[in-house]
Amino acid sequence: MDIDNKIEIFGRLGKILSLAAVQQSCDVLTKYDLQAAAFESALDKAMAANAWFTKESVYKMLYSIGVSLYEDDLHQWMGMYDLQGKKEQKKVAVVMAGNIPAVGFHDFLSVLMAGHKVLAKLSSDDQYLIPGIAELLIEMDPAFADLIEFSDGPIKNFDAVIATGSNNTSRYFDYYFGKYPHIIRKNRNALAVLSGNEDRETLVALGEDIFTYYGLGCRNVSRMFIPKDYDLDKFFPAMEVFSSVADHHKYQNNYDYNKSIFLVNGEDHFDNGFLLLKEDTGMASPVSVLHYGRYTDLKEVNDYIRKDSENIQCVISDDPGVESSIPPGTGQYPKLWDYADGIDVMEFLLGL
Repeated sequence: MDIDNKIEIFGRLGKILSLAAVQQSCDVLTKYDLQAAAFESALDKAMAANAWFTKESVYKMLYSIGVSLYEDDLHQWMGMYDLQGKKEQKKVAVVMAGNIPAVGFHDFLSVLMAGHKVLAKLSSDDQYLIPGIAELLIEMDPAFADLIEFSDGPIKNFDAVIATGSNNTSRYFDYYFGKYPHIIRKNRNALAVLSGNEDRETLVALGEDIFTYYGLGCRNVSRMFIPKDYDLDKFFPAMEVFSSVADHHKYQNNYDYNKSIFLVNGEDHFDNGFLLLKEDTGMASPVSVLHYGRYTDLKEVNDYIRKDSENIQCVISDDPGVESSIPPGTGQYPKLWDYADGIDVMEFLLGL
């Protein structure tokens, strides 16, 4: 299967997934001669197995995947690399996380686009979405059936590995996979930087980066820099748009627990009824908690970003003085070349 054929198929998949997401229905698949009932069953199983995978979250991820697969973007992405010459096909094990729906899709896609076979080890928290998408690909072109394999037990007989997990699991990944060519990812989170001049629309867009997937993703904002004299009363009203997160029992349980800890320990914090703001230097924050810090000039912010880059997945700000930042509201819609942890997966795969 040549690269142009793959681009055409994944481009078509992107259109289908984004349409299904917009309509919040799998019925659109029938217009493309695909099994709507089977894919809808995969979504239903995913939502039943993981309470964090709500219908809104699952379809939002399908939309994010869909809009990333525009054919022009696929061509641009592949155009960044030298694809000439016959390369030996390898089997690449992909150990996937399960913190948000179908979070391992980009690695899955990258292995296939690089001309290798993918051996996917699914998270117990997300066992149905990637296989559901794989079945759509196989329906579109049966040749994919020989390129995609899922492992229920220990993974064996592979040539390289891409593994994503927590800081703790990364130690085990290093131990088990260190002798293979590998990419091993740890915890990261997004950092937001406010200038103090944001209008309500911009703050609402930032709220998307905070609350989408209930804050569980590595591209969710977990820490925020605000100007030294910034009044947080400007921030909270825009967050009211997202008050429905408190309707989710697991989110509400986290909010109640963290609030009680702050109160018992006498820790200063702000509280709007569903989000807790605490001044803290840590990048990672618990569900329902947003850490913040104050700054006097952007130099100290940019110095922090460079110094703590290993813990920062992306930086979100509308201030052009903030280095390597992306606009509020775009955190969950990375381009194909916006690699997790800044590691060029395609370069790694093509070099095997």
